[in-house]
Amino acid sequence: MIDQLRQLEDLKAVAAARQAEIAVAFDLFQRREQAAAGVPADQLGVGVGAQVALARRESPSRGGRLLGLAKTLTGMPRTFAAFRSGRLNEWRTTLVVKETICLSLEDRAGVDEELAADTGAFDGAGDRTIISAVKAAAYRRDPASVARRAAKAVGARTVSLRPAPDTMARLTALLPVAEGVAAYAALIREAGTLRSSGDGRSAGQIMADTLVERITGTPGGISGVQVQLVMTDRTLLQGDSEPARLAGYGIVPAAWARELAAGHQPGRGTATCAANRANSATGVGAPGAGGARRNLAGTSINKEPGANPESAMAVWVRRLYTAPGTGELIGIDSKARLFPGGLKRFLHIRDDTCRTPYCDAPIRHYDHITPWHHGGKTTTENGQGLCEACNHTKESPGWSAATAPNPGARHTVTLRSPTGHAYHSTAPPLPGNRSSKLPTYIPQPAALPGAGADQERRRRPNLPLRQKLGRRARTPVPRTSGPKAAAVGIPEAKRNSVEVLGRAGPTPAV
Repeated sequence: MIDQLRQLEDLKAVAAARQAEIAVAFDLFQRREQAAAGVPADQLGVGVGAQVALARRESPSRGGRLLGLAKTLTGMPRTFAAFRSGRLNEWRTTLVVKETICLSLEDRAGVDEELAADTGAFDGAGDRTIISAVKAAAYRRDPASVARRAAKAVGARTVSLRPAPDTMARLTALLPVAEGVAAYAALIREAGTLRSSGDGRSAGQIMADTLVERITGTPGGISGVQVQLVMTDRTLLQGDSEPARLAGYGIVPAAWARELAAGHQPGRGTATCAANRANSATGVGAPGAGGARRNLAGTSINKEPGANPESAMAVWVRRLYTAPGTGELIGIDSKARLFPGGLKRFLHIRDDTCRTPYCDAPIRHYDHITPWHHGGKTTTENGQGLCEACNHTKESPGWSAATAPNPGARHTVTLRSPTGHAYHSTAPPLPGNRSSKLPTYIPQPAALPGAGADQERRRRPNLPLRQKLGRRARTPVPRTSGPKAAAVGIPEAKRNSVEVLGRAGPTPAV
């Protein structure tokens, strides 16, 4: 079995190396076709990386990196040979290429010859060892290029957010080393000071809390920024266990979402401030035109005496309704050329992330699937959320998209690449839709003796917990059921399907 594992690992490397060879050949073929079609020289090769990504079921950004790796390896024959033979896997081959990308073709070939990876020079070496060896060889060849690369890297500083398990997120800052070390040292110093004065939190907890407080200017860091939750009315008001969806993050547990809706910091069990508790108990809504806050029924509520308007949390519920049975959001349209604000919010809630297959980048552009200049309308049916790179790729020659005729199902788009290959993208299921639940395997009593009794025993202890959650959820937030929906003329079959809970502090004027 160990021999089989090694053979399969070598096979993976051989297959990846063959993919690289095909990608280079395909890039050359596409450039020739584009040149024959009259595409400007500086636009040749646009969209090739996206096609590679779709074929390999990768995100467009990774597809571009894989194509770049393949093209660079053509000038590094010994590294490429090590890749083909399995001495280097795809990741470690990428490390070698990455550390030589700043060199000229001649110097890169010289580093490739010096390292001689195909002779087994990196056998048994870890990632750090390989990076160090390649960096040293590159610096010996052209120290000026390596220095210029370091100086240029300062322009790539950025901040990114990625989901983490258990309703956590990773906020990452790419900074120049001096600034990064200084920021980290300041957080460590603050943690040491507070712990020495008796603070019971761990050093890591204090550093995280201090970072959020200093960036947002607010303890807890929630008021003053907008957080949007998508949940069913049953989850919000009746303690149902159907998960919610947090825009920009993904699926979150129902109990966590209710804590956030009630003005608490989820997982900590305390309200952010007294004003938050008062607002969540009365169902305070977003400020109206005159500055007064309104409850879920739309009536004005006077602010509590002594409440701090800067720290008060505005909470409101925006109702969106889904078609019965399909879970598809009911559409709205516009006569405008560009998508208006309400339609953008609709598309953002429906699509959640970029609609290009395998791309889960944040939505930056709101795109007409059938272009406006080809008669496409500004509607939810003809709209989709895309990241900036995917929107530019879609506008390249040879690409096309159309709404797939699929009555009774969620919104689906068919994307066609210049080679004629079709890829389908379906809007993610909303909370409460049956298709949003992952399939589960339930053992049958005949297959596992006593399984039915075990399941029954496991179900019994959960009943009091659900009742508690139902009572807790009904206490702070008033019910907004049939009468309100009937008042705005919503048919009974479409009521209480999906709710969007928005939550924000003071919103600056735009």
